Amino acid sequence: MLEEHYPYYLANKPVQANSDLEVTDKYSGEVATRVALADAKAIDQAIGAAVEAAPACGAMPPYERQQVLQHCVARFEARQDELAMALCIEAGKPIKDSRGEVTRLIDTFRIAAEESVRIHGEVMNLEISPRAKGYRGFTRRVPIGPCSFISPFNFPLNLAAHKIAPALAVGCPFVLKPASLTPVGALLIGEVLAETDLPEGAFSILPCRRDGAELFTVDERLKLLSFTGSPDVGWKLKQQAGKKKVVLELGGNAACVVDADTDLEDAVRRLIVGAFYQSGQSCIGVQRIIAHEAIYDELRERLVTATKELKSGDPKDEETFIGPMISEKEAIRLEEWIHDAVKAGGKLLCGGTRDGAILAATLLEDVPKDQPVCAEEAFGPVAVLSSFNDFSKALDAVNDSVFGLQAGVFTRDIYHILQAWDRLDVGGVIVGDVPSWRVDHMPYGGVKESGLGREGVRYAMEDMTEIRNLVIRTP
Repeated sequence: MLEEHYPYYLANKPVQANSDLEVTDKYSGEVATRVALADAKAIDQAIGAAVEAAPACGAMPPYERQQVLQHCVARFEARQDELAMALCIEAGKPIKDSRGEVTRLIDTFRIAAEESVRIHGEVMNLEISPRAKGYRGFTRRVPIGPCSFISPFNFPLNLAAHKIAPALAVGCPFVLKPASLTPVGALLIGEVLAETDLPEGAFSILPCRRDGAELFTVDERLKLLSFTGSPDVGWKLKQQAGKKKVVLELGGNAACVVDADTDLEDAVRRLIVGAFYQSGQSCIGVQRIIAHEAIYDELRERLVTATKELKSGDPKDEETFIGPMISEKEAIRLEEWIHDAVKAGGKLLCGGTRDGAILAATLLEDVPKDQPVCAEEAFGPVAVLSSFNDFSKALDAVNDSVFGLQAGVFTRDIYHILQAWDRLDVGGVIVGDVPSWRVDHMPYGGVKESGLGREGVRYAMEDMTEIRNLVIRTP
């Protein structure tokens, strides 16, 4: 279970400044713990400490940075059960999924440890014309400096890790604002980091109210802002960020195309996971299923049967697949979207009912494409079915969205695979699986309203470094 109180971390040190932030058990609704809440003064101090720590962090040799990351891996492995239960309580994530996220946390830090000693430069031949005779060029990557991170509620451990671990790997000090609904996971990471010999000021983890978090964005001492969250907030932060580099990982309403040659048993199994894993609260969760008319009826029947079999309830129960959404407010919002879709002519195939913050896994079909449940990010356990008879038009339907994060394509036709890769306006095309599949070292991010830049450890490390050129002339 959770501790009664958790401190925030300011310049590597725990500070129990207060216990002002109540963190609830998302299933019971009861207060599970209380967390220290940072004010503007603490945030300003943290940024100042990061600035002072930047030279020492940048001077750490690669093996020392690797040792810090390896220590984190070992400690996370030793505390897997504690981390998973904390995640289950504060996020309402089913315990099996919580264990899976802890595994990904460990993977992300392990990848960063490996990459921390592989930050390579380049030797360039500059003698491209007579005027460059005798000149040689070299490049290396250097840390960009103090970074600001804002992480979301749906993956409190691993999405924080995707910012923290690359920063440690390259030698960037950072300040992190975890989601106020789910701050405990990030604070447990801070607890482990505090055991290391990182330079003072190398990290601060500061839960705070949204109205007190302005410095994370506007402070000019920070050289990079990495934000994961909603598009409305993300693009607003980019406008306020000034001259600093900005990386945005935002929302989506991911589509999955199911071609006529698909193994339906396999596809249904993966679509159920993609649509309803952690109650659909994933920006790459399957929201739109576009199936070939030759297999549409059978696919629909199989999906409805499998969806009705999913168990809802207490996320601490090993058999639970659908736990609570992050709040009853969000469950009510999505329930209203479902009702609106039916009123507009859509057909409810199953689900659509709500018990507090738990919304039953829901399938719809024939929903007008301008309905929010199709056009916007549902971020909950709902998927909308439609059919196609021309693969090219199916790709058009995928692209008919303001979002472009990832798309899934079930097909065995190599020409369809290449056509999808060429034409889909998304950050990633996942063939033979759902768009919600991700492994933590691959480039990950979107286009259009889905964001800017790429995460995935090595790609985040590139954003957190600058190229520094050296030219040597031999007289």
